[in-house]
Amino acid sequence: MIRGSTGDTKRIMSTPWVRGERLADENTACYVAKLDLEEPKLVEIVIFAPYGQPQAMAKASVTTWVVPGKHIEGDGIVVDFPGLVVRVTEPTAHSFVGVPTKIRLAASVTPMCGCPVDMKTFWPPEAYEVAAYLKKDGEIQEILPLVFCGKRNCFETEIFLENPGDYEFIVYAFDPKTGNTGVDKTTVVATKS
Repeated sequence: MIRGSTGDTKRIMSTPWVRGERLADENTACYVAKLDLEEPKLVEIVIFAPYGQPQAMAKASVTTWVVPGKHIEGDGIVVDFPGLVVRVTEPTAHSFVGVPTKIRLAASVTPMCGCPVDMKTFWPPEAYEVAAYLKKDGEIQEILPLVFCGKRNCFETEIFLENPGDYEFIVYAFDPKTGNTGVDKTTVVATKS
């Protein structure tokens, strides 16, 4: 398991990067591998993350040569994880409701680094497009925008459900500057009250 924090956010986000200058500090998340080698080897490093959010689990890999006695130090081998962690928080999956009714659709949106999306961070809510595909009985009905709810990482909308049916909400978040994207889903079964 990789252990540690996101590192020095100010250094990473505000200070211009200089080639060869180390970005990592002693708290930066990392994994230290020790390989018993007799000769140079081509290795593939494969990482899965984030383990705590299986709906957002991604795989990233890099292939590199390693040579006995030649330690890869400093920032080591950096593996980037594109994407966003999206987790629908309301309604819970397979909720049952009587119609007509109004429901709250809410989702948590976080960069893969776990950094906070909030007005006073490097990840302001307006940097993200968050919306939901509303499907009823397997057919797309409309795409609904979600707006920042005022709490860290939270986006929401209200939806009026008028007719009985099986509803699916496919929530996505998209960062147009980076192309980072994340998706999560939930379902609601609506019956006549």
